[in-house]
Amino acid sequence: MVTASIERFRWWHVEEVLPLERQLFPAEPWTAHHFWSELGQTSTRHYVVALSEGSVVGYAGLCDYPDEAFVQTMAVGPAQQGRGLGAALLANLLEEAVRRGQTRTLLEVRADNEVAQRLYTRNGFRKTGVRRGYYPGGVDAWVMERATRV
Repeated sequence: MVTASIERFRWWHVEEVLPLERQLFPAEPWTAHHFWSELGQTSTRHYVVALSEGSVVGYAGLCDYPDEAFVQTMAVGPAQQGRGLGAALLANLLEEAVRRGQTRTLLEVRADNEVAQRLYTRNGFRKTGVRRGYYPGGVDAWVMERATRV
């Protein structure tokens, strides 16, 4: 059950997202500069936040390349995990990929993140490749792809 609303990621959300980013991705968290850079590329990016009682509890971003959409990031705070919020964020990104006319959407996920892998598989993604040692600590990344319904 989703307990948050999904809204466009705005500049004023950046400072609130940073603690979540550091908590969920401690080995390589994005910086404020990274988020600002992504938000500034409005023609090729789509970023959203999930808000619960006015606070950011999740976020996700999509890049619109010429021949594919790519999920840049997706995160849900620990207290909100397991409630369907990740699925809602992913659905928003996939809807945007369709709106932009994309025929496929790709992403990378840690090979040891079984929870995220199950979410992506339930939503039509399939493993298409591996990037060896991609993540800190030498963890592989699974490349996953989904046909986008247009």
